[in-house]
Amino acid sequence: MDRRKAHRELGQMGVMSRGLLLVILALTVSVSTAYKVGVGRADCTGPSVEITFMGYAQVTQRGTGIHLRQYARSFVIEDESGSRVVFVSVDAGMMGHAVKRDVLAVLQKKYGALYTHENVVISGSHTHSTPGGFLMYLLYDLTSLGFVPETFNALVHGIAQSIIRAHNNMVDARIYVAETEVLDANINRSPSAYENNPEEERAQYRHNVDKTLVQLQFVHARDGTPFGAINWYAVHPTSMNNTNRLVSSDNVGLAAVLLEQERNPGALVGKGEFVGAFASSNLGDSSPNINGPKCEKTGLPCDVLTSSCPSGAGACFASGPGRDMYESTVIIADRLYRAAAGLLSAQNTKAREVTGPVGFVHQYVDMTTAETVHFDRGTRTMARVRGCLPAMGYSFAAGTTDGPGAFDFQQGTITDNVLWNAVRDFIAEPTQDDKECQAPKPILLATGRARFPYDWQPKIVPTQLLVVGDFAMAAVPGEFTTMAGRRLRTEVARASVAAGGRDLQVVVAGLSNMYTSYITTPEEYEIQRYEGASTLYGPHTLTLYLEQYKKLIGALVRNESVPAGPTPPYEDDKQISLTTGVIFDSHPLGKDFGDVKVQPEPVYERGATVSAVFIAGNPRNNLMHDKSFFTVEQQQMDGNWSVIATDANWETR
Repeated sequence: MDRRKAHRELGQMGVMSRGLLLVILALTVSVSTAYKVGVGRADCTGPSVEITFMGYAQVTQRGTGIHLRQYARSFVIEDESGSRVVFVSVDAGMMGHAVKRDVLAVLQKKYGALYTHENVVISGSHTHSTPGGFLMYLLYDLTSLGFVPETFNALVHGIAQSIIRAHNNMVDARIYVAETEVLDANINRSPSAYENNPEEERAQYRHNVDKTLVQLQFVHARDGTPFGAINWYAVHPTSMNNTNRLVSSDNVGLAAVLLEQERNPGALVGKGEFVGAFASSNLGDSSPNINGPKCEKTGLPCDVLTSSCPSGAGACFASGPGRDMYESTVIIADRLYRAAAGLLSAQNTKAREVTGPVGFVHQYVDMTTAETVHFDRGTRTMARVRGCLPAMGYSFAAGTTDGPGAFDFQQGTITDNVLWNAVRDFIAEPTQDDKECQAPKPILLATGRARFPYDWQPKIVPTQLLVVGDFAMAAVPGEFTTMAGRRLRTEVARASVAAGGRDLQVVVAGLSNMYTSYITTPEEYEIQRYEGASTLYGPHTLTLYLEQYKKLIGALVRNESVPAGPTPPYEDDKQISLTTGVIFDSHPLGKDFGDVKVQPEPVYERGATVSAVFIAGNPRNNLMHDKSFFTVEQQQMDGNWSVIATDANWETR
């Protein structure tokens, strides 16, 4: 019951004694709840055909259909003072600043200044099997042949709709946090870089990747029934490899579908009250392909440092645990889902209740001019360090064991090549200062110097923290490696206590609000694996972030305001798109849309694949949000037909 309403009603009951009034008031206050929470889900599937997927950077990996739809899952949390935050997990490769900006523009037309850059976090799940072309930075949109309005608009519409639904569904709630280990769902894909971290630091952890699944639970205040959960687990959604051509939210997306289907019995995929997200964390060097990297033709292990194979042995790539990518996706998804479901079960005693106010802080930072003091763990000395102009190293072109790159580039490369330097300098030539700042990274692409036709990579980045009681979400604009994320969690928690605040439990909310590739530790950077070569702002990128997030949590604890910082550039008007629209879309002469060309068989054995071929329009002309391109129906005992599956189900391709 609302407290003000309780006071008003009690004041009208003049015949009751003062003592009885106080007893009733005490009971009223005791059953009130500190939080209101809303959850919402919306379809944000982009164009499923003819558009290159974002993630593996292969122009030839263009969509040919749908396996799993993309969803945005939103969670609005408000404390009793009215302070409100929003966390959104999206089935997308990452998040773009312009997407968030336009989502907020939609919300602000409806709700005024209620939702802003400061209190809304939008995090991409990092699936590599969804349409690209939405980031508005040339390097990231290049393989999608530039900006793709259909992808961009689908994300904006779906994310905004999911937040609106969460806004409209707010109820009295209690919040709990629980965690459990999932040991068989990830491995470190760059162990040689991880091993370069200080031995005493590595000794604090049992594994070279994070194995803990952290779950934030939302339950109805009236009866304790769960209606939402956010799960953070550090694993790349790359079980579906670069041969896949069907839109898919990959392992974490399937885990979310499985959890929601369990909690919404009888509901179709994407429907039902319960909303469960599996959000990205410090997944930078964490792979789901747990059988490890092997040489394609021999099956022997690849070189640990370079992830290369002897001549004639084929490419080095990791796979497993299944016999193919579909089975691997199911196995990893099932392990994550079962762990999350166990934490939500009535028998779980691991959860602790979260109490306390909601807070948020946000600031833009120009990473190319940022400076701080760095303590070198090896030499035990202090030095002034700075950020560099963005640049990508040679090992970036080598790709990863989840998706190898092109040509003969190898991971771990710390020397350059005259031929490739000539190509680099033709695009944009780095200065001597650039080379020294980025060392030991040999610069393959001086993206910070490249401005044609618009910026190739960001210079100004968003940094943000959401705090609910003693639970903090550090929203970071990229892929933190395992140890980078561990350092961030530790430093934010320490800084909170040092500022006079609570001892926080911190999760890293990865790929949030903007994408800036990877963030490694300075020690990992020295090895120049793919992750280090893709750390944009030089060897002390993490050092600068740690200082920034310590500053943010200190300001939040002390209730101090922070300047907004410089705004990322508006470059919508400079975007180039080489992907044509649907030029011609019609049915053959004498046929019509919907006509069946190949009918299914009249009878199938259990486990067989049912297939049909029919005439359809180009899916790009209607993305069918919150709908389906087809349905699977089952005849009931009364003779009526019921929809039991759509194009969003795992079982349908």
